[in-house]
Amino acid sequence: MKMRKPSAALVKLFDEILPNDPRVERRQMFGHPAAFAGGNMFAGLFEESCILKLGEADREEIRGKHGATKFAPMGREMREYSVVPEKLLADRKAVSGWLTRGMTYALALPPKPKKAKKSTKKAAPRKK
Repeated sequence: MKMRKPSAALVKLFDEILPNDPRVERRQMFGHPAAFAGGNMFAGLFEESCILKLGEADREEIRGKHGATKFAPMGREMREYSVVPEKLLADRKAVSGWLTRGMTYALALPPKPKKAKKSTKKAAPRKK
């Protein structure tokens, strides 16, 4: 299944609403912009949606107050992630606060170790 790329406008908005914090690392995840803290992803774009990883209480709040939905790409639910509703995305101050909550949650999780880079050296041919 081919994923659609997010629009340039959504990518620009994502960059603008990310917490201005040196602990935030911006990377690509499956060709989509994503934000990590402590090695844990806490926000990203998926096609034309912004997704956010939150703790249980915050997930319940964003879903109850703002109508966020569960993130379930290709029918597989990712329990801690919610899709940020468009109406909330339009309120930059409010959505920035939610991304900060996501970053705080990610930093409270055990840090993920960095993966060792794969060697690009080719193995020597076997001797017969």
